[in-house]
Amino acid sequence: MPALSFLDARAAVLREVAAHRGLPPVEQVSIEAAAGRVLAEDIAADRPYPPFHRSMRDGFALRAADLPGRCRVIGEVRAGASFAATVGPGEAVEIMTGAPVPEGADCVVMVEHTARDAEGFVLTDRPSAAGVNIAPAGSEARAGDPVLRRGMRLDYTGIAWLATVGCSHVPVYARPRVAILATGDEIVPLNVTPATHQIRNSNSYALAAQVARAGGIPVILPVARDDRDETARLIRTGLECDLLLLSGGVSAGKYDFVELAMADLGATFFFDRVLIQPGAPAVFGRVQEKFFFGLPGNPASTMVTFEIFARAAIELLAGNSESPLPLTLARLTRPFRHKPGLTRFLPAIVRCDDIQCAEVSPVDWQGSGDVPAICRANAFLVADAHKPDYPAGDLIPVLMK
Repeated sequence: MPALSFLDARAAVLREVAAHRGLPPVEQVSIEAAAGRVLAEDIAADRPYPPFHRSMRDGFALRAADLPGRCRVIGEVRAGASFAATVGPGEAVEIMTGAPVPEGADCVVMVEHTARDAEGFVLTDRPSAAGVNIAPAGSEARAGDPVLRRGMRLDYTGIAWLATVGCSHVPVYARPRVAILATGDEIVPLNVTPATHQIRNSNSYALAAQVARAGGIPVILPVARDDRDETARLIRTGLECDLLLLSGGVSAGKYDFVELAMADLGATFFFDRVLIQPGAPAVFGRVQEKFFFGLPGNPASTMVTFEIFARAAIELLAGNSESPLPLTLARLTRPFRHKPGLTRFLPAIVRCDDIQCAEVSPVDWQGSGDVPAICRANAFLVADAHKPDYPAGDLIPVLMK
């Protein structure tokens, strides 16, 4: 099977998962528990928003036809109150931000652009026009309009809309259960002191954190030893979940049994190598109606391949309508060079000191097993497979952690 480019491999994940996923069951959760969940139904406005013509500034509500000029102040209206009288020619009402604009007024003059005199009049030398500094009733949403769409993941802005329309409980999709299976004789549990040739099982716990952040429920399985039968047995256990993530065992080594075990189970492979570094031996396939990823075992390889491939699958299985990759551009602080042929995801630090554009600095590291270097980074710079040289000041894509 030929190796795929980074973009082609990601497109394969999106295409296959979107084509074969079924919608998850629907749950009702409280608004307090809804952050990060995916909406299972549209949420509609219960009334127009704003429900009245709302002042957008502190100032004076009056008629644009009277400006510039001098108007008699006939009262005051603040947010949460109303003004019973009608504003007539040559009249003004002092108004606060968020308050309903009185009948008869058609604009609001900012208080900074006015002056008061001792006779109770307000003066301004500025003209205005109807509608200035007023949010018309229904301009944000009409009654019955969908304000939140099915398939969107709720963040704090969505929670604000839920509260605004009085939605104390919300229908969301059940989160997918994601099995995590680390492989390798060298891996020992966290509470075991490793021998010189052993390492603790960091990948399972890092993946569990990534799964939870993507909207899934992580299920950590026992480590699979380098044995074909044991690997197959634990794979079958993992396939009881909605998605299976395997860490390690996907390279071309003598004791890498993941692909062999999957083949024994009749798996279909969509790719088994990607033109990236780290993470080239990444595997994606489907077996017994479940998707699986074989992620290379070095920590950076596992983390990167999860973020660019597996995260998308989890988000789609969770009911998300789409799963965009959070790439942005930043300007390099120093020259950067890499060997062409592979798209490289390398640890970097992004700083936003310049309001015009973020800056990115590559982090020195010792390869994809260097966890301390990855921890120091807050992003991965994405070096184009066809562009070996980047001078200082060049824009380069970055994938935020």
